[in-house]
Amino acid sequence: MAIETLRSAFHSSFFPRRPTLAALTLAVASTAANAELPESFFSGPGLLIVSRSVYDNLSSNVQTGAVLPPGCTSTQAGCPSGNGATSDGTYPYVWNNVLYDPSFGITASIFLDTITPGGEVVHTLEVPNSLHPGRDPDQLVTSFSSKSELALNLSADGRYLTFMGYVAPVNAVDVSNSNTPGANDPTNPDGQAFYRAVARLDREGHISFTETNAYSGNNGRSAILNDASGEGFYYTVGNAGNGSNPQPANVILGAGAQYIAATKAHEAQQAPGMPTPLASFSVTELGAKADKVGKDDNFRGLTVYNNVVYFTKGSGSNGVNTVYFVDTTGAACPSGVGVPAANAKLPANPLAYTAATVQSSGLPDNVCVLAGFPATPNKTATTLAYPFGIWFADANTLYLADEGDGYAGGSDLYTHAAAQTGAGLQKWVYNAGTKSWKLAYTLQSGLNLGTAYTVAGYPAGSNSATGLPWAPATDGLRNITGHVDADGTVTIWAITSTVSGNGDQGADPNRLVAIRDVLRNTTASGATREHFVTLREAGFGEVLRGVSLAPGSVNGKWF
Repeated sequence: MAIETLRSAFHSSFFPRRPTLAALTLAVASTAANAELPESFFSGPGLLIVSRSVYDNLSSNVQTGAVLPPGCTSTQAGCPSGNGATSDGTYPYVWNNVLYDPSFGITASIFLDTITPGGEVVHTLEVPNSLHPGRDPDQLVTSFSSKSELALNLSADGRYLTFMGYVAPVNAVDVSNSNTPGANDPTNPDGQAFYRAVARLDREGHISFTETNAYSGNNGRSAILNDASGEGFYYTVGNAGNGSNPQPANVILGAGAQYIAATKAHEAQQAPGMPTPLASFSVTELGAKADKVGKDDNFRGLTVYNNVVYFTKGSGSNGVNTVYFVDTTGAACPSGVGVPAANAKLPANPLAYTAATVQSSGLPDNVCVLAGFPATPNKTATTLAYPFGIWFADANTLYLADEGDGYAGGSDLYTHAAAQTGAGLQKWVYNAGTKSWKLAYTLQSGLNLGTAYTVAGYPAGSNSATGLPWAPATDGLRNITGHVDADGTVTIWAITSTVSGNGDQGADPNRLVAIRDVLRNTTASGATREHFVTLREAGFGEVLRGVSLAPGSVNGKWF
């Protein structure tokens, strides 16, 4: 069946009779089951892409008693105290090793699934990796338990899909906290070095990688290609640093938001230089005492809308958990909070800085808190938000995913998750009169926050290492994307976060969910019928990470 027919079926399923999303799921799944799509088909209008990772469940990946992180004996920090790894590589027990080794993680394969709007898988692409030697000289992996990785974004013109990972083999230990080759931190207890890289994928499934020395000691999380001219460049966000204070200058330079020149050269031909920062924020903009240099820039969600780069911060004890934007005019936020100027343009160059003061004072500030969102530093805030994915339906409507607080402090594990009021999908509306955004309502119905669910093959009962139940429960939402219908109905697809007694909750199988909302609605009373539907459940040893419209889409619209 032609893609146009599939897209037509998707749109007609919504209106005029407004069936439930569950009915839509069945209708689209039935359509996809009969679709005669060529095996080489990867993406196209009317479809979405979901990123996922599958752990290569080998007991030999870790030896019980092994001293971790690799190379820790040669670092200034040394190795963690204790008797070494507590579990071998068997899933899910392997993730209890994070209780001994805070840097613990194991690299895993990346899969990109083309799906229908109802969640039916049309095609799967495995990103080249070391499990298939000789197939492709360029390779990329993710860190299986790192929950903030593998966000998917479309390029500015909608032609390409981008994401981030590591230039490393599958089943390598603690890569996510390693240094990068060009930004060594001797106080990092992880004694390894691996490049991070941005992947670019076109509609035909061709993929290229751009290596970087950014995000040393931590991870790159999200990337967007600005391909206005030539090969273009990437806007990326992530976190850096896994050592002591003060951090080396190159680690600080490689934190937060980055500007990375794109290339299609093979990985072996690349020689990344010093990191090139795009933007930086400091709580001193808000009149607060300075945090650890570079740690206010612990960003994860990323989007571009109306020539403005936006990103979120939702973890860490430094900075502010909130929504930010890059101010290219220099006048949008004299006190650290504001809204983008009407004449704003996308950044076209890296951030200029004074090398001599980077380690002591950090980078110049050109990032603002978006007015209306939290602006109290985490160190003094009485309540915290946990924003993750961000998506604009239009200039006055913003949807924000809140992943929940990840609480695993006791037997109230599930009841605590269920009682959260900010977790889920938040709808924010812009007030032009006050030049500020306001929370309209938070959608939670159907997410079943705090309700434990069964994963086939998972252990029963409680994890002896934590004393808490193995069974995961939804805690909130992470990455999101959306689509606006001509009649003003919005569909949001989202990846869930989890809470459990697992040693690392980022390793729990999670879900892809979807919900429909009326764009013009601004009150909770008008959203009482809104309800999330589960479209897909990750299986044993599997996690879902990112979701995006397929290449061929711009600003939530297919063309």
